[in-house]
Amino acid sequence: MNKLYFADCLDVLKELHSEHKEGFIDLIYIDPPFNSKRDYNILFESIDMNDTKAQKEAFADTWSNVSYIDTLNEIKSIDLDLYSFLNALDKIRISKSAISYLTTMAIRIYYMHKVLKDTGSFYLHCDPTMSHYLKLVCDLIFGERNFRSEITWQRTNTHNDAKKHLANVADIILYYTKSNKYIYNPQYTSLDPEYVRKFYRHDDNDGRGIYRISDLASPNPRPNLTYFYKGYEPPANGWAVSLEKMKELDAQNRIYYPKKEGGRLQRKKYLSESKGNLIGNIWLDIYPLSAQEKEKLGYPTQKPEALLERIIKTSSEEGDLVADFFCGCGTTIAAAQKLNRNWVGTDISHLAIKLIVDRLTKPYPKARAKVIKDNIYISGFPRDIAGAHELAENSTDGRFGFQEWIIEVMLGGIVNPKRTADGGWDGYITFDKAEKEKGVILIEVKSGNVNVKNVREFIHVVNHSDSADMGIFVCFENQVTKPMLLEAKNQGYFDEKHFGNRIDKIQIITVEDLLNGKEVYLPNHFYVKDTFKTATKKTDSEDKQESLF
Repeated sequence: MNKLYFADCLDVLKELHSEHKEGFIDLIYIDPPFNSKRDYNILFESIDMNDTKAQKEAFADTWSNVSYIDTLNEIKSIDLDLYSFLNALDKIRISKSAISYLTTMAIRIYYMHKVLKDTGSFYLHCDPTMSHYLKLVCDLIFGERNFRSEITWQRTNTHNDAKKHLANVADIILYYTKSNKYIYNPQYTSLDPEYVRKFYRHDDNDGRGIYRISDLASPNPRPNLTYFYKGYEPPANGWAVSLEKMKELDAQNRIYYPKKEGGRLQRKKYLSESKGNLIGNIWLDIYPLSAQEKEKLGYPTQKPEALLERIIKTSSEEGDLVADFFCGCGTTIAAAQKLNRNWVGTDISHLAIKLIVDRLTKPYPKARAKVIKDNIYISGFPRDIAGAHELAENSTDGRFGFQEWIIEVMLGGIVNPKRTADGGWDGYITFDKAEKEKGVILIEVKSGNVNVKNVREFIHVVNHSDSADMGIFVCFENQVTKPMLLEAKNQGYFDEKHFGNRIDKIQIITVEDLLNGKEVYLPNHFYVKDTFKTATKKTDSEDKQESLF
């Protein structure tokens, strides 16, 4: 099950719960927007080229604007204790923004608990402004006994704020399980070189390498393990191992005999056999993404894959199902696929869904990318022409929902921010016209009745725009007429003399073409849809990738 949902995760969770009453997910990790009143922006290029990193408010933190009263009443009908807690907060001196955020999160976490297997685990990534409230919410939903740990991840280094107060450089990850029977695979960090130099000081020169010596004494009284071994007196509490195990270690040359009289027997522990140090709940060894430029996709809240890999390895096995219901740029999804897990992702932004598909496919050649893409089911996006007509005719977003899908998902462009009185164009794409110069292609999308007059009007807009170089006119195949094609063709080619190839200045492309993978043709190359920065490394080796499908 590799599936992306373009929807509010609450709707998806309720649907999944109705289909899987017993729970079916092995691991859930979520990194929801923090209640910070900040915008989560993606960088785009502005059409006027004055600011090539103009920000589009595509992933806005709107928690504080959510009307939470209806949700609070819904919680009352499913979990009275949870309602009582949230309602009590609502009556004291805590901001409505905080209550709104907690209520919005609480009902979603409630259903996440429902869709988890009894052996499942849950990780909630949050910042210190909300972590203490969210822990109480999770205690009520999962039960206090199923709280496993509060992980502190140092996400950045100390900055200038530290001159005024203690800088907030860490995020909190709350870790719960659904029951006391759960998957747990201990993880290790590499040993500190100084520790190795100081303690791994012995070598028998038998090919096993250096080792350190460790105590063989039991930390607690064990009368049944109080025995003499080869004349050596047992420790006060007895040995840490049985006589049979002692003999086995001795036969393997793993017992260190003291060189001084009166010394104690100790165990040899070889560096080559060490897994490293067991990790605890303070994670200092996973570095912020700024130190790993190859992963960066232009998504401000993106987390490093190493963080998700650790969580996934800790609480799931190969073939298990991993879910992220606020999947954003898809770090959880990419890590799950790399580690040969099945996955489910949900995001309310269609741009996020597109970014995830690109992230999973773009590192591969075209044929391989198509195989991967064909094995990803996207709920909420049209998969065929019937779905496209459905979106155009019945989308809750109306005509603009269809336009956004065509422009931002299928063409990788930017929607005209002027939703009404748009000046005769619905979106645009930029391309490299010269080494330090960008070209602009205007886009017009039609979902209703179309005729040659619409094409002429769009041509007029392109020809009289100070910034436009070319134009793309999109409609359904059955709407295209010969006069429309002739009118577009009569506009000639874009800068044929300079580029040496004939690129129609006005291109008519159908919805059917886009569904079949056709791309816009640009000077010197086929246009590669690239709204976001492309991932520069494969998610895993080809062999492992093949095994996913």
